[in-house]
Amino acid sequence: MVINHFSYQKLFQGKKILITAGPTYERIDPVRFIGNYSSGKMGFALASQASKLGADVTLVTGPTSLQIQHQRINRIDVESTAGMYKACISNSQTASLIIMAAAVSDFTIINEQKRKIKKTSNKITLELEPTTDILKELGKNKKKGQTLVGFALETDNEVENAKTKLKEKNLDYIVLNSLNDPGSGFGTDTNKVTIISRKGQIFQSELKSKNEIAKDILITIIGHPSH
Repeated sequence: MVINHFSYQKLFQGKKILITAGPTYERIDPVRFIGNYSSGKMGFALASQASKLGADVTLVTGPTSLQIQHQRINRIDVESTAGMYKACISNSQTASLIIMAAAVSDFTIINEQKRKIKKTSNKITLELEPTTDILKELGKNKKKGQTLVGFALETDNEVENAKTKLKEKNLDYIVLNSLNDPGSGFGTDTNKVTIISRKGQIFQSELKSKNEIAKDILITIIGHPSH
């Protein structure tokens, strides 16, 4: 993807963008949780690059040690999928572009324990139920002219699975990460992605820093409108 930073900068000026980042944690008890290995680096890179291009960014992030400061970034910290859902719904109506880069938990604990579960020699069983599919809900309620972007992390049949997700969740773009690509995925400072549009366009990147990938994603989306 070849881009010209300055030719696109005016297209982002004043644009309201909602971005999610990091994992979500579902509490088992006061000291334990179900989570994943997401560091939040890709979402934070997207927020940073969008703000540098002149956009007004709302960044909804799950638990992470990452820090970001910019006058055009409003950071909202959440812990659970329910918290992220609430923050996304509250901020989605004013956003013209929504990029869901967070790795949201698919399941939550049915009976969260209020006290620490003591270690015993006996087995314990955790009962789980599905969390709200935030991306699908945003797709159902997408406004005219709003662009919705999802992420897919796949290990098998990557492109086919990503296309299915794009269609089922009413997305305009999906950004595919493959765990089969060295240097990409959770926790790395680099990434390699395939961007697929609802029109069937496919844009592929080389392995780059996540900041460079973030810029590529933003400018590909703004430069190839799906509407």
